Amino acid sequence: MEIHGLSPYRHLFFDLDRTLWDFQANSRAVLDELCTELITGRHGVPTGAFIPVYEEVNAALWEQLDGGVIPKETLRATRFRETLRRLGVDDAPLARQLEEQYLERCPRRAMLMPGAFNLLRDLHPHYRLHIITNGFTEVQWLKLQAAGIRGFFAVVLTSEMAGASKPSERIFRHALRSAGAKAGDSLMIGDSARADVAGSRKAGMDQVHFVPEGEGDPDATYCIRHLDELRAILLPEGQGVIISGSGMKP
Repeated sequence: MEIHGLSPYRHLFFDLDRTLWDFQANSRAVLDELCTELITGRHGVPTGAFIPVYEEVNAALWEQLDGGVIPKETLRATRFRETLRRLGVDDAPLARQLEEQYLERCPRRAMLMPGAFNLLRDLHPHYRLHIITNGFTEVQWLKLQAAGIRGFFAVVLTSEMAGASKPSERIFRHALRSAGAKAGDSLMIGDSARADVAGSRKAGMDQVHFVPEGEGDPDATYCIRHLDELRAILLPEGQGVIISGSGMKP
């Protein structure tokens, strides 16, 4: 049963990391394992010191990657080596081992953001669902499979596949073409005000800024703090729980 009479949208485009797949929880669990197994006993670095340094280094390198300053090979070769260096450890073979193990283990973690699976299950009969994600194609596909949500999506587009990263208008245009969608009947849902909200706005799409903490983008079409708040926008009354305290704009 289609319900488009209740909403102007036919196509829903989701970001993946930190919107559907719980990047922070999955990544930190793997980093904790790796530090305990490979670093603490050998170099005396506790997980409490290792994880925040890695996250700072990784975020800075991803910003350079998204800006076209460095290729993915540089990010992969650099992030653990630089993390260890900042912690006073000079061990290139260990850095390579950490990178290999992180890429092997992290995408196979299955933790989703609260409410994500049930929401996708309930939306799927009514809308065409798609993914637009900045990330390595092989890694993002593993995440979707591990979390059991690949089957919900018609189009999965990564920045690597598109040759452009969010917030570039090019990746959104590419996604719309691939989905056979129009900007006017499409809604982008993501956690990043810059990459997801501002980027899709430039492409003419409505946007949902998913911001569990902090302030939402005041220019977003909608702001939500929990994924279940999308039910009030997209599903008939009574289909699932609506979270109180919504940050949605009318």
